[in-house]
Amino acid sequence: MASLHNPLILFSLLFLSTIHLSLSTRPTLNLPLPSTSTADVHDLLPQYGFPKGLIPNVVKSYSLSPDGSFVIELDRTCYVQFDELVWYDKHVTGKISYGSISDLSGIQTKKLFLWVSVTAIEVDSGSGMIEFYVGALSEKLPAEQFETIPNCKNKGFQESRVSG
Repeated sequence: MASLHNPLILFSLLFLSTIHLSLSTRPTLNLPLPSTSTADVHDLLPQYGFPKGLIPNVVKSYSLSPDGSFVIELDRTCYVQFDELVWYDKHVTGKISYGSISDLSGIQTKKLFLWVSVTAIEVDSGSGMIEFYVGALSEKLPAEQFETIPNCKNKGFQESRVSG
């Protein structure tokens, strides 16, 4: 049985406690988080570097967790015409950080004859563009296109959406 009077064991314990103390007291980088007390999600988006018009005008409620996970509840599903026709589900979810939305679900866009899910969005503030990801593919669009909050339409301009 080892004894605490053994100098090697004493040195090892002292060394380990010093490392533990230095790791637990080291300074951390604390970046300010955007305010989560904003009543309207459209006003919250610019605090993360996004334009207000990424989400249509029929927001019923939203919640934002400290880790950036969010849920946006719309009054109804709807369509918005940007450069492409976009469909919004009643529930849009994802994870937001400054300039980036990941794990996105609830938004689809029509490409040719197919509806594809938008999985992530990133802001390229240097170029004034927003990059939309559809799986591994992406497309950049001017951020100015999303400056105004769009009106929701019940129909996709005579387009039919197939669930998938």
